[in-house]
Amino acid sequence: MQRYLVLTLRKPSFDPAVIQPHYAFLDTLREKGQLELAGPFADKSGGAYLLRADSLEAALAIAHADPVHVSGSSEVTVREWAAK
Repeated sequence: MQRYLVLTLRKPSFDPAVIQPHYAFLDTLREKGQLELAGPFADKSGGAYLLRADSLEAALAIAHADPVHVSGSSEVTVREWAAK
């Protein structure tokens, strides 16, 4: 499995009601062993999380199921990350 960094940057239309569903989504990923790290940015502009997935396509599918993406509240970007 590869690691993928998911950046979630809030749009001006960000809906705070999506925060709890987003956290529940991350908890589910953690329970499945797909999530290594997650957290918000200190400036409240969004956050990031580190996924494990078999491919970029799989990581994109996971990230695009995130409520912050589905709701249109955040811009979601996924990058394969060769961190050591």
